Amino acid sequence: MENLPLYNISPVDGRYHSITKGLSTYFSEGALIRYRVMVEIEYFIALCRLNLPPLRGLDHLVFDSLRQIYRTFTLQDAIRIKDIEKVTNHDVKAVEYFLKEKYDTIGLAAYKEFIHFGLTSQDINNTALPCSLRDAWNEVMAPLLRKTVEALRYRARQWKDIPMLARTHGQPASPTRVGKEIYVFVERLEGQLRLMETIPFSAKFGGATGNFNAHCAAYPQIDWQAFGDNLVEKVLGLSRSKVTTQIEHYDNLAAFFDNLKRINTILIDLNRDMWSYISMDYFKQKIAPEEVGSSAMPHKVNPIDFENSEGNLGIANACFEHLAAKLPISRLQRDLTDSTVTRNIGVPIAHMVIGLDALLRGLNKLILNQEAIRSDLQANWAVVAEAIQTILRREGYPEPFEALKKLTRIDKKIDRQTVVDFVQGLAVSEAVKEELLRITPETYIGVFNM
Repeated sequence: MENLPLYNISPVDGRYHSITKGLSTYFSEGALIRYRVMVEIEYFIALCRLNLPPLRGLDHLVFDSLRQIYRTFTLQDAIRIKDIEKVTNHDVKAVEYFLKEKYDTIGLAAYKEFIHFGLTSQDINNTALPCSLRDAWNEVMAPLLRKTVEALRYRARQWKDIPMLARTHGQPASPTRVGKEIYVFVERLEGQLRLMETIPFSAKFGGATGNFNAHCAAYPQIDWQAFGDNLVEKVLGLSRSKVTTQIEHYDNLAAFFDNLKRINTILIDLNRDMWSYISMDYFKQKIAPEEVGSSAMPHKVNPIDFENSEGNLGIANACFEHLAAKLPISRLQRDLTDSTVTRNIGVPIAHMVIGLDALLRGLNKLILNQEAIRSDLQANWAVVAEAIQTILRREGYPEPFEALKKLTRIDKKIDRQTVVDFVQGLAVSEAVKEELLRITPETYIGVFNM
């Protein structure tokens, strides 16, 4: 029973397991262990390349065999490390001892004391974590966000010429286009994706308190700062924070989470707009024949995907808020609060993925209801008042705003005939009257370029 998603406490690994299971490659306990093994091995290989006397005789052909340890990392390997941890009560030390066992079996016993040489746990954790987050971003999150942007772009193009009544403060306002209002979110999301590209995945690597103390004591002739830069930036593909305490600053990680929050906030805004348009009957929804919208009301077809998306993105943002606010703070050179907190990074990312998945499902169900949109425009002829008073200003007509205000704030309904009668009574040329009469709620939509 304990292995069934049905009995998992978190919906991330329970109800939504089919959506989030791919994230276990990056954020599960087993994934973290594998990334730690990778860093330890790449560090050992980097030491070998320094040609230090104890490592000078090591055949460099063995490097590929070493890399196979993390490239072919198995469930049994992870279980073995967890078994060792039960004895050491230290997760990173368990990785070191596991690798020493591996070295014994592949003829490298003479070199195994250079595993984790001069390092502290955070040299491993603060490189393994950004590696996993970078890979998750590049391989899962960014593609899913770009898929969402493209889904919106497609609909913006599809509906770019459909006039629609705008609503500011919830009230009828100057008409717009369906496609333009969708494209607003394309532009906002693309802007945030560009910002994401400017945030480096930063790592700390410098020994117990960031100064390479042990390294310098053992090999003072080596430029350990240059060594750390090369390992972190050239080998691991991260950005090395140069002056640190025992742990990474997490400032760039906080920026990353803050940016994800902004992206989610934009998506929540989109969800609420789509929810509102559906409630206004501007969109219908495709439904499966056997789908039920309410346990009591047979007629209901609810905008559940947009609601699900909004809820999960909200949970994600609450977690990102804590991560961004907490992680850059550590007492003196290090306290342990970051350790338990960083283990939860996969949780808000999973909720974000769930939210994006639901949003895409909702977008794929939308059916534009042009009849309802057109009817709403025709029921709100008062919105052309802005155009009329602006043209009258151009013509030097006295107090045009006040004249249109008087017209549109009467108790009776403003329809096409009301506008026609008003225009015909204006003391302007016939040419201007004709210009004004060509304005309708459907044609008064301005300009929109994608």
